[in-house]
Amino acid sequence: MKIIILGAGAWGTALAVSAGNNLLAAHRVVLWARNADQTSAMQTQRENVRYLPGITLPPAVTLSGVAVNQLDALVAHADLVIVATPMAGLRGMLTRLQHCRVPVAWLCKGFEAAGPDASGLLANEIQKQVAPSLKAGVLSGPSFALEVAQGQPTALVVASVHESVRDALVSAFHSQTLRVYANDDIIGVEVGGAVKNVLAIATGLCDGLNLGFNARAALITRGLAEMTRLGLALGATAETFMGLSGLGDLVLTATGDLSRNRRVGLALAKGQTLTQAVASLGHVAEGVYSARTVVQRAASVGVEMPIAEAVVALLDGQIEPTEAVAQLMGREPTTELV
Repeated sequence: MKIIILGAGAWGTALAVSAGNNLLAAHRVVLWARNADQTSAMQTQRENVRYLPGITLPPAVTLSGVAVNQLDALVAHADLVIVATPMAGLRGMLTRLQHCRVPVAWLCKGFEAAGPDASGLLANEIQKQVAPSLKAGVLSGPSFALEVAQGQPTALVVASVHESVRDALVSAFHSQTLRVYANDDIIGVEVGGAVKNVLAIATGLCDGLNLGFNARAALITRGLAEMTRLGLALGATAETFMGLSGLGDLVLTATGDLSRNRRVGLALAKGQTLTQAVASLGHVAEGVYSARTVVQRAASVGVEMPIAEAVVALLDGQIEPTEAVAQLMGREPTTELV
């Protein structure tokens, strides 16, 4: 299979390495980077020094630095196209790929930033707007790029309404170290991937304030309830949130030390400003940019998300870390299943 991966960040590179190392499948992988200097450096060093230092690109992975307006020619003979840009770049990339004849999938997690008159869209909703004829889907689940690149055991989920897309993604990435499950609930998978980033900031804050394991367990559990409520309101299936893209991704991102969103919460708890916390990462923390949109989208469908709302107030500088905790603990009693 010939796989084109558009975007040479940590996650795009990790999947290229994983697929390229699957010798039984004999995939051919082309990793495209927008930056010509980055492409040249990776070609020379056979390593993505900026995003995955120490990981060697296998021989099956080739590099491409063609201009954006030449992408049509690059994907013309592909069997599968993977969009590995952040959420902010997805709309433009899908617009360019709108006439692609092979399956397309994206890796980004989150809601598109909301404008004055918009409530923010999931990736599949963006695709329906700008490229409705594409057969497309998402690859998601609990995964740190470094561990996937190192070949450590990982399980992911692919979601699409098209069986052919699910089959293509399983064929491309399922291996001895990467187990890939299929799901047709793309809404649920995407909601889980978006909301868990916001909840991970809250959990990092909780741990940074040394509130204990009880508090962490409560945050994760109630966060899962918020995620599920929003997903159901948008048309998802409840069972999806007990799977890899729901509970699985939430636990990983909220507790794993490689989680950028968790590290933002830890930094804020130590008194850093949001600008300082983000600058220290060197990578995108999607929860910072999608938190407000998550809350706005929830409000638009009448869903209450108190943890996410507290995160937004914290990121906006409206409350201090300790006030965020007090705000959540001071809510009126209620039954658990709401």
